[in-house]
Amino acid sequence: MSTPVTTRRQLNERHHKAALGVFLVIVLAHWAEHIVQAIQIYALGWPIPEARGVLGLPFPWLVTSEWMHYGYALVMLVGLILLRPGFTGRSRTWWTIALAIQFWHHIEHLLLLLQAITGTHLAGRPVPTSIIQLVIPRVELHLFYNAVVFVPMVVAMLLHRRPREAERSVMRCGCALGAA
Repeated sequence: MSTPVTTRRQLNERHHKAALGVFLVIVLAHWAEHIVQAIQIYALGWPIPEARGVLGLPFPWLVTSEWMHYGYALVMLVGLILLRPGFTGRSRTWWTIALAIQFWHHIEHLLLLLQAITGTHLAGRPVPTSIIQLVIPRVELHLFYNAVVFVPMVVAMLLHRRPREAERSVMRCGCALGAA
């Protein structure tokens, strides 16, 4: 008796390339928001409360919603977990690095969300504050977090598309360049 193919297995085999593409678009859209916010602050000289990225201008609550920020951190974490089985060899190592960093980033957002819900803020600060935010301001910290998750993720994707022969032989998806 054969076992039905699970959705997660199909995601990492037949649909891995498409799923990675969708995930990359989501990540790039979020990354773009942070870059636009940085441009608004550092190039255009906008005050931080007014620098809300692209979507934050018509929808200011997006920038101040800890639920929305936590939700995105969770989407990133789940995406990295769900798509990990499709990676092999060197690409899996780099994907796992991105996953580990995103796990910490998720913990920081969970801490921010819990502070927003309870009204009790870390170190007596007037607003929800993450652990690393005690040292690095929030805008710069999120640029940093997005970069240190994004870079190993991209390295993983590039290595996944160009596997060594041993890695290619165990791949179950069609992501490799020249794959059928």
